[in-house]
Amino acid sequence: MTHEIAETGAGDNGAGVIDGGVIDGGAVGEKDRSDASGEKDRSDAPGTGFFASVDDVAARLAEVGYLASTAVATTVFLADRLGKPLLVEGPAGVGKTELAKAVARVGAARLVRLQCYEGIDESRALYEWNHAKQLLRITAGRDEAWDDTRSDIFSDEFLLTRPLLTAIRGDEPTVLLIDETDKADVEVEGLLLEVLSDFQVTVPELGTITATQRPFTVLTSNATRELSEALRRRCLFLHLGFPDAELERRIVTLRVPGLDDTLADSLVRVVGALREMELRKAPSVAETIDWARTLLALGADTLDENVVRDSLGVILKHQDDIEKAARKLTLV
Repeated sequence: MTHEIAETGAGDNGAGVIDGGVIDGGAVGEKDRSDASGEKDRSDAPGTGFFASVDDVAARLAEVGYLASTAVATTVFLADRLGKPLLVEGPAGVGKTELAKAVARVGAARLVRLQCYEGIDESRALYEWNHAKQLLRITAGRDEAWDDTRSDIFSDEFLLTRPLLTAIRGDEPTVLLIDETDKADVEVEGLLLEVLSDFQVTVPELGTITATQRPFTVLTSNATRELSEALRRRCLFLHLGFPDAELERRIVTLRVPGLDDTLADSLVRVVGALREMELRKAPSVAETIDWARTLLALGADTLDENVVRDSLGVILKHQDDIEKAARKLTLV
C-alpha cells in the first residue's frame, strides 16, 4: 500500500490525494437524501445511510457515470444499510475501484484509499509514531521528569495516522477503499479483522479508538490469491466480471461522448471476440473505453481491419496476444 504523501492533479470532483491513502475531498451529490416520508435517511443504524433503496443506488451511481446492474446496486445498498464491508472481486479493469469512487461522489464523502502491495505492514496501513519528532521533544525537554515527557511524546501530536486509522477517526461521511487486498501479505488480513469487525483500532499508548461515523468500506481483489475465510465472513461479497455487450456499449457511450453508435457497437463486438480468445490478458472495460477514445482521436468512423491492427496495442498489452488477435480477428 502506498504510504508517501504525494500530489496529484484534481480530479472531476476537485479531490486532493494523500497517497497511503487518497483522501478525496469533494463529491457531487447530496450528503443526505430524504426518504418518502421526508425524514433523513441517516439514522442510528450501523449503516452509512447514503442510499434510500436499490433503485436509488442505480439512479445516483448513473448520475456520476457508473452504470450498475441490479445485482451490483442491490449489494451496494445492503452494504450501506447493514454497515458491512463490501468485498468486490473480479479481473482488473472491470470497475471495482471506480465503484468505491462513485459511492464517495454520490454520498458527498471523502475517499480514503489504502493501496495494497507486497510487504505492507501495520506502520503503513494503520499508524506509526513520528520518531524524529519524538527525539527532538525528548532532547528539548531533557530537564523535565520522564513521566511528563513520556505522556507528551505519546500523544496525537506525534502520531502519524495511516489510511485505516484516518478512516476510523473521521467524524464525517467517509468511503474507505482497501484496494487490491490480494496483493498484501496474509499477515495484513489479521490487522484488517479487528478493523472490519468492530471498526475500531487499538493503539497501546492511547487505548482503543472506535469509529463514531462508520465508513462505507470497499475491499477489492483481483483474485491473485485466496483471501482468508475469516476476512470473507466479515464482508458482503460481489463478483464483477466483464459486462454483457449491451451494458458495455452503454458504458462506452456514456464515458466517451461523441462516439458514433455504429462504431460503438462494432468496438464492443470486437472486444467481445478478443475475450473469447485464449489471451494472456483479456481486454478490460477500462481498455475498451481507452480504445473508444483512441478511435475518436484518430478520427475513425468505421472499425476496419487497418484501424484495428494499428491500434491493438491500446487494448492488448502483450505482443503474443496482439499477434494472435491479428491472425484470428475477422471483421464483418
